[in-house]
Amino acid sequence: MQFDSSMYFITDSSNYTEDEFLYRVEQALSGGVTLLQLREKDKTTKEYISLAEKVHTLTKKYNVPLIIDDRIDVALSASAEGVHLGQSDMPISTARKILGDDFIIGATTKTVPQALEAAELGADYLGVGAIYPTTTKVKTVLTSIETLDAICKTVPIPVNAIGGLNKDNIDILKGIPIAGICVVSAIMKADNPKQAAIELKARAKELGLC
Repeated sequence: MQFDSSMYFITDSSNYTEDEFLYRVEQALSGGVTLLQLREKDKTTKEYISLAEKVHTLTKKYNVPLIIDDRIDVALSASAEGVHLGQSDMPISTARKILGDDFIIGATTKTVPQALEAAELGADYLGVGAIYPTTTKVKTVLTSIETLDAICKTVPIPVNAIGGLNKDNIDILKGIPIAGICVVSAIMKADNPKQAAIELKARAKELGLC
């Protein structure tokens, strides 16, 4: 499946009612995000599937692929377009056997060897970071700009930078051949998620990052 990861939005429903969360998701979509990952660490399987179905209704409206973090069962149940796997999740090769060739599979990597392995096993794109410390619940291990650059120049698949990125600090990525940036808080926690997405995308384009 073809996809555009230039403005990759990862959700965080913490501290929001479902209605407020879905409103913010749609605002981000209307602001121009090109790929959306639903990431839920604490919900039950039933709750995760229910929310995924509601988010998928929104992403389809804007023709944006929905990626589910970690959970292949949730991705299949919600008819999502893809899944994102971390280093401790199901092996990429196993996921590919289950999901088939048309399903988008992303992978988190932090080193050149990890990136090469993920690409060889069938990942469609990589998320590399964290570039800066983050405020999400995910454990942060920083990745250097030099490593990010080396990964981009080594693997044959799109590479996205992730971790604490916003419109005021992405200058550090200028000149690195990434496919795009992944953001959470820069959009999710903004007073106006739509405007935040618009401004972030404009700044990324100005720097030649997407």
